[in-house]
Amino acid sequence: MFRKLSLPNSLTRKNLMALTGLFLCFFLVIHLAGNLQLLLPAERAQLQYNHYSELLSHNILIKIVSYVLYASIIAHTIYALVLTLRSRAAVGSQGYAYDRRGAVSPWYSRNMGILGTLIFFFLVVHMANFWYPYKFGEVPMDMAGRKDLYRVVVIAYREWWYVALYVVSMLVLGFHLLHGFYSAFQSLGLYHTKYGRWMNWAGRAYTLVITAGFILIPIWVFFTKPTPLP
Repeated sequence: MFRKLSLPNSLTRKNLMALTGLFLCFFLVIHLAGNLQLLLPAERAQLQYNHYSELLSHNILIKIVSYVLYASIIAHTIYALVLTLRSRAAVGSQGYAYDRRGAVSPWYSRNMGILGTLIFFFLVVHMANFWYPYKFGEVPMDMAGRKDLYRVVVIAYREWWYVALYVVSMLVLGFHLLHGFYSAFQSLGLYHTKYGRWMNWAGRAYTLVITAGFILIPIWVFFTKPTPLP
């Protein structure tokens, strides 16, 4: 008889969540490093950022990594949803049993599903504003003959409402990372009491750098960069 097909078991799902999550953490470092070029003086930032964007679009190895990235985002989102729904179903099946998790765990660790959903919706908006126009829309050229993504980014970051949305979304990302970074190593069995405290501090330091870095960029552009001329 054929065995009934099913999704991977809970342990496998948690491992996939951890692996895709750590890959996304690595991507955030690379993405932040590239976006920090926006802090340079306007003319230099425009040339370097557009060159960086063109490199990402035409290098075959980077294209392969980008496909892995898209697959990781989708897998991470799907498995997060599955784990959240199954966890809530398990809690609901216990009836009116008293739940004391709130007394021992921070609120963001109990609401990773909500935080992840908010991040996903922001990601859709973010890609619709930058990635989609760059790939499929009509983007003006800079003086070097490259697509002027710098202009698109600066115009977006000159809108106060988008800067506010970006900052709030990065704070949400920060809380998501604060629990997710540490949890990923636990799920993969890499946690040990001897160095657990150092891993915890490493996660906090990583979260602070990533969150503060991404928040700084749109605020800096909003207050210092002039709107590019047509």
